[in-house]
Amino acid sequence: MEKKSLNAPDETRTFDKGKLEIANLGNISIGRFRLEPGWKWSTSVKPIVKTVSCQAPHTQYIISGKIKVKMDDGKEEEFQAGDVAYIPPGHDAWVIGNEPLIGIDFTGAKTYATKT
Repeated sequence: MEKKSLNAPDETRTFDKGKLEIANLGNISIGRFRLEPGWKWSTSVKPIVKTVSCQAPHTQYIISGKIKVKMDDGKEEEFQAGDVAYIPPGHDAWVIGNEPLIGIDFTGAKTYATKT
């Protein structure tokens, strides 16, 4: 049995208009993210990771706010508070509206916003 709190994360990553707090439980990393209005992956994180699109897979629960995701193949979807989502590698995303996006990521936190 192991217990961690995202209120005292093992790691915090900051980037333009965003923050990711990570708790590590064995080989599992769970992250709480906060993305401010105006955040867009291609302008806020792409300069850090230097990939064409986001290559992190995300399994997420959205607590508040709204985000639009566009896959490399052109498919688009919007997610908002209460939604759960699986977003495979190969996408761009941006916050919609004036409310920060807050959520929990169960699969993408370990590699998110790190150089590949």
